[in-house]
Amino acid sequence: MAVRSALWKRGLAEKARLRHLLLPCSPRPFSSAPCADAAAAAAVPPPPPMLPHFDYQPKPYTGLRADDILQKRKAFLGPSLFYYYQKPINIVEGKMQYLFDEDGKRYLDAFAGIVTVSCGHCHPDVVNAVVEQNKLLQHTTTIYLHHAIAEFAEALASKMPGNLKVVYFVNSGTEANELATLMSRLYSGNLSMVALRNAYHGGSAGTIGLTALNTWKYPIPQGEIHHVVNPDPYRGVFGSDANAYAKELQDHIDYGTPGKVAGFIAETFQGVGGAVELAPGYLKLVYDIVRKAGGVCIADEVQSGFGRTGSHYWGFETQGVIPDIVTMAKGIGNGLPLGAVVTTPEIAQVMAQKIQFNTFGGNPVCSAGGLSVLKVLDKEKRQSHCAAVGSHLVERLRNLQQKYELIGDVRGRGLMLGVELVTDRKEKTPAKVETAVLFEKLKDLGVLVGKGGLHGNVFRIKPPMCFTKDDADFLVDALDYAISGI
Repeated sequence: MAVRSALWKRGLAEKARLRHLLLPCSPRPFSSAPCADAAAAAAVPPPPPMLPHFDYQPKPYTGLRADDILQKRKAFLGPSLFYYYQKPINIVEGKMQYLFDEDGKRYLDAFAGIVTVSCGHCHPDVVNAVVEQNKLLQHTTTIYLHHAIAEFAEALASKMPGNLKVVYFVNSGTEANELATLMSRLYSGNLSMVALRNAYHGGSAGTIGLTALNTWKYPIPQGEIHHVVNPDPYRGVFGSDANAYAKELQDHIDYGTPGKVAGFIAETFQGVGGAVELAPGYLKLVYDIVRKAGGVCIADEVQSGFGRTGSHYWGFETQGVIPDIVTMAKGIGNGLPLGAVVTTPEIAQVMAQKIQFNTFGGNPVCSAGGLSVLKVLDKEKRQSHCAAVGSHLVERLRNLQQKYELIGDVRGRGLMLGVELVTDRKEKTPAKVETAVLFEKLKDLGVLVGKGGLHGNVFRIKPPMCFTKDDADFLVDALDYAISGI
């Protein structure tokens, strides 16, 4: 009987314990012991953030699948082609700031086709302009007259300060920088070109010399090119001291050149180099030095133009300067193969010594599309929109920086931003592995960002300019969620 009684009491105690676990947790009077249910609930990870609502349904896709496309790329395209992500995405449709894959999954495009989509994917105004022109005339060159190139050139010139009034149309940023270099050498009568370390100006036989990131350079003769210390406020040897960087450039001209140069080229916000904004006041000092050395000053606006920075229409305006030559591409066409060089009548005159011709420069379809882009950016007030959304995004990213030591730097302005990841804030050690892991995690969460910097440890956040505050919040929430899981 004693054994049976003990077993019976033990059974009652076990039933009571099980009943307690099934009941909601409630405070226990006179007890500081943690609630077991609360601790268990705290251990459950929060759900991932959700993409903002977007009232659009992509069309069903029935084409080649990602694996098949990848095999064809390997078989028929050059081996230098690379792709993002361990398992590359087959993007089949885009609408404004979003992209859709072969299965209809939606992604927030925070990289805009490498800072190329300005108005938004398949913006109806741009699409309509291109389609209507295609119906009438797809191609004719500048040996004949056509209104589209003239109207586009006039509209583009109206956006330029000073005496920058002569436009040359080309097909890409690389081609624009090639032409600008040629102009500089012809106009100045000098040969030496000066560029910044960490710069990217193209990968052609000519512009590869201007580029200063070893990951993009082949071992070939690169012309008379000089690279000076990069005025990077975060990693630069002189911090934000523009005067020190300018003195280094003067020293380089004095000791490393004949004392005369053809030109100086710089991005105001280095793109491929990792969204690096040059030290404040640097270009004003350097432009004076270069011009005294007989050279012309080139602003590479391939990524930072057309209001993307928010505060100004052109990146160089943030430094209070007017260049002699401006190169542009990418956002100028919202995805069309289009670029331009804008310069003064005096510099343009040197190109009349010989025939200067571009078969596709000023193509009617691209000109119609480019003019439509300018109109959309004005109509929708995208510059002020970039300023407002960019300020909100930077504030949220900097709050996240306070939370995670992994975030070494948040920089840029408008929708031209960079987030640099480091394993040691003091030493600024590039967080290569962590960046790669987070890159994949963000993709899985539905966010596509770019990577930049010599070590690939900078997230480049440069979305279509229709990107909203809700999109910005989702991006930061996704980054927060991803970092918290590593």
